Amino acid sequence: MVRRVCIRFRATKSAPSPTEQGPSSHVFMTERAGPMTPKAFHALFGRIGARAKMPFPIHPHMLRHGCGYALANAGHDTRRLQAYLGHKNIQHTVRYTELAPDRFKDFWR
Repeated sequence: MVRRVCIRFRATKSAPSPTEQGPSSHVFMTERAGPMTPKAFHALFGRIGARAKMPFPIHPHMLRHGCGYALANAGHDTRRLQAYLGHKNIQHTVRYTELAPDRFKDFWR
């Protein structure tokens, strides 16, 4: 069963808009327009998982795994996937392809 969770961020009146503040080198910003710390980002994911009633703890590294599985299931080359994920050992990348039984269904055609 796949469970999809929509993440919504509420803007507050105290937070300046991106045009008022200017460009930032940070990907995630807090409601007070400051950079989000790794600890705060991890806590955010924990709250999102709890709100979605996930049966296990959610953590940000799951995004990396989800990306790997999605790319493998889409049929991307394992070596290119290895380079993208930064794996030194191909065996770490092969894990993503092992759970996609239909990936090589039409391989010999």
